[in-house]
Amino acid sequence: MSNGKGRKKAGLFRYLKEAFLFRWNLLIFGGAAAAAVISGRPDVALPLVAAGEIAYLAGLTSLPRFQAAIDAKARNEARGSLASQRADAQSESGARQKLVDVLGSLEPERRNRFLRLRARCVEMQRIATAVRGETHDASGASHELRAPALDRLLWVFLRLLLSQQAIERFLRATDGAAIAKNLEQLQVRQRDAEKKGDERMLRSIVDAIATAELRKDNHEKARGNAEFISLELDRIEQKIQALTEMAISHQNPDELSVQVDAVADGMAQTEQTIRELQAITGLGAEETTPSILGGDLQAETDR
Repeated sequence: MSNGKGRKKAGLFRYLKEAFLFRWNLLIFGGAAAAAVISGRPDVALPLVAAGEIAYLAGLTSLPRFQAAIDAKARNEARGSLASQRADAQSESGARQKLVDVLGSLEPERRNRFLRLRARCVEMQRIATAVRGETHDASGASHELRAPALDRLLWVFLRLLLSQQAIERFLRATDGAAIAKNLEQLQVRQRDAEKKGDERMLRSIVDAIATAELRKDNHEKARGNAEFISLELDRIEQKIQALTEMAISHQNPDELSVQVDAVADGMAQTEQTIRELQAITGLGAEETTPSILGGDLQAETDR
């Protein structure tokens, strides 16, 4: 039902609900009902209270101003719900595009490594569904429970590949041996300047040494991150393969889902490393996880 301006009205049920749940009505109605019960004549008093409540509801819900206020409230709620749905859709679309962008930025070897792992997950899920389909989990609920956690694991794996690529480029562009040699030479010059008592030269050399030490620390940290990421990539890849293979023989889908979720939640150190490398990868640890197991990623990446 719509008014003269074509705006949808909330309806009688919504009017009655809002009128009854009005805080002053609840207070008065509750107090009157309690008083009727303890009055000694509840058989007489309670019908009177009910009649008064009915009269109040009928009178208030028939007022145009009250109806207009509830109609406006309902429209605002509907707009808020629609805006929320649009925001969710945009977030999902943005996450999917981020996934495609990351894949497109990877060197072929790393991109193929990820796509092979994803393809294995999809294939293992198909086999598990075929094995279990006739007698277990016919609703597909276990698949739905595992997919978000597997998506998260694959998303971490993909971001690690991007981080590994960025660190390797950094290490190729910097010469650790040359940085160390330069630092040693500066330290020798510092000792010479101290012997000569040249304060101006000494201040300049001390500042240069601080810069060289910073470069050396950054280079060593990058090498440590590269080693950690390489180990994490192997570990996560093995975990994902093991979990998807377990889906074929595991008899309790809920237990398997718990294991997958536990592995996904135990990525604190990995997420911290990704966060530290955000400056060179452009990806933070709080990125929205896209749907990875669904769709044709190869086709989307090749566009």
